[in-house]
Amino acid sequence: MSDNADVRTASGPPVLHAGALSKAYGPITVLSDVTLDIRAGEVHAIIGENGAGKSTLMKLLSGHAEPTGGTMAMEGTDVTFANAVQAEDAGIVLVHQEILLAPDLTVAQNLFLGRELSRFFAVDDRQMNRRTAEVLARVGSTARPKTVVRDLPLAQRQLVQIARALLDDRKVIILDEPTAMLANDEVDALLGIVRNLRAQGVAVLYISHRLEEVEALADRVTVLRDGKMIGTWPAEDLDQRQMAELMVGRELSMLYPPKREAPTTRAALSVEELSVDHGKITGSFDVRPGEVLGIGGMIGAGRTELIEGLMGLRPAQARAIRVNGQPVTKPDVQTLMAAGVVYLTEDRKGKGLLLNEGLGPNLILQALDMINPGLRLDRKKEAGAVRDAVTEYDIRVRSLSVEAGQLSGGNQQKLLLAKVMQADPTVVIIDEPTRGIDIGNKSQIYRFIDDLVRAGKACVVISSELPELVGLSDRVLVMRGGRFVAELTGEDITEQNVVYAAASSGHDTEGRKRA
Repeated sequence: MSDNADVRTASGPPVLHAGALSKAYGPITVLSDVTLDIRAGEVHAIIGENGAGKSTLMKLLSGHAEPTGGTMAMEGTDVTFANAVQAEDAGIVLVHQEILLAPDLTVAQNLFLGRELSRFFAVDDRQMNRRTAEVLARVGSTARPKTVVRDLPLAQRQLVQIARALLDDRKVIILDEPTAMLANDEVDALLGIVRNLRAQGVAVLYISHRLEEVEALADRVTVLRDGKMIGTWPAEDLDQRQMAELMVGRELSMLYPPKREAPTTRAALSVEELSVDHGKITGSFDVRPGEVLGIGGMIGAGRTELIEGLMGLRPAQARAIRVNGQPVTKPDVQTLMAAGVVYLTEDRKGKGLLLNEGLGPNLILQALDMINPGLRLDRKKEAGAVRDAVTEYDIRVRSLSVEAGQLSGGNQQKLLLAKVMQADPTVVIIDEPTRGIDIGNKSQIYRFIDDLVRAGKACVVISSELPELVGLSDRVLVMRGGRFVAELTGEDITEQNVVYAAASSGHDTEGRKRA
């Protein structure tokens, strides 16, 4: 690995130059003296832990925020952007990590929002639908132009958001965690799109916590840490471990905890013949104390829907549900939580946390009766619970009065984990435990999961990240077409076996086979 720094892969002035960019909110500096050259026909990756300043930098470059210091230039000419519209007019567009679509409008209406096509003084829906279909096909989306966005799964909404950015020609496209919600086949399609953009001479700024994508795509890599620029390297000079160590500023120990001995005790949670959405998704499974049960499969296989049915969040029936041997006759979130089962949703921003509320309400709301059984809220007890959670789960905050929406993604996930653990559950079900989280926080989340199962709790993990699924799980069930099609144990738990079971017709959809 070379020492750093002023690496150039193309001649001529950069399409976008940032000189000593800084951003402060009052007395707090969140980005300091970052200098970048972004070149046409290049994929430039920006990596760093949550809170390193990546999203702030992207907002400055795309006009979503104004810098408090530094300069920007496009093709040698100084520029300033008062807002994102000015940046887009100049050819720079940011695809946000968060879904920023109008949920009650159709896909086509979202793509053309604010730039509708007209014909004879009327909106030309036919032309907009046609162009929408073309760009959706380009990004590999199965969404239809006339579909209302709120009816789409999260992965398809993300592809729609990317399609909107590609509707017009751009000089610079900034992708902030573009694959966080995508399955493996959708990721492959998106990486192909990025390569095509590079071949067309577009400059792509690519922010991702998935270092394998950075290694596969990037021409250069810039590392941020604690709001400061550590340096820029040719991507070929860095492997994934070197990238991770530059991000965290230290050598990383083994990412996944060592596997545990197979438990022999009675199941903590047993689910028999669960049928969700009127039989579209069915399955039976159990998980024992001291075990991590992984559930794998492609997005759309029914993994999340099955668990939402179990928790009473979707129409569902089951032959039997037992927690520690005791039957649960009417499953819903409150009944199952009282029995000892909690669920961390995959959508922490939309369903898991109250982003405009402080740490206290988020932490205690789900287990309010257990923490505060009286008629009046005990603020002292709430404050104590917050302090304990911040310490135990290493939730990094500037102040205990901060709102949940102001936390980084990794700290939001740790807050969500602390929230469900307030109920002292027997079974913890976690959907996409590290989506959009940096390598340092991933390692912490994995240690938390390992600690809780070694303490005798049972854990179910749904993950689209194959290394995570393989690295964490003691046993893996694979879903395809709304059914479990394989059960993997021991040395059979490999990425290849999971993919084969999830995608191959060699596995039937009526019952499980050992891969």
